[in-house]
Amino acid sequence: MTQERTSPRPGTSEDNQVTLRGRVSTAPEARELPSGSVIVTFRVTVARSQTAMTAGSRQTVDWLDCTAWGAGVRRTVGSWQLGDEVEVVGALRRRFYRAGQGTSTRLEVEVLRARRLSRRAPS
Repeated sequence: MTQERTSPRPGTSEDNQVTLRGRVSTAPEARELPSGSVIVTFRVTVARSQTAMTAGSRQTVDWLDCTAWGAGVRRTVGSWQLGDEVEVVGALRRRFYRAGQGTSTRLEVEVLRARRLSRRAPS
């Protein structure tokens, strides 16, 4: 498992950590940002559990965009394939970027640790 150290700000009770277990639903893609930073993006689909909010919904899964910034975690997720069962641990981040004439924003998971739980079954 690849791990990068993070620590909360001293004297705060803030905790922005999420753990997702699901399937890779878009293949990992490495790209270079205008800043020169290299990231790997992918999407994880997770089963939707039954809650008061979801009780009347036919939707059975949710998908989350994930981004790996650190070199070690980029290598780990870069080897994943569609359908692999994975676990990612990270933080929710709102990222701003230029799109067309304006600025857009998206909420994604900044992946800090990652591991494959099982390889996709061969077709």
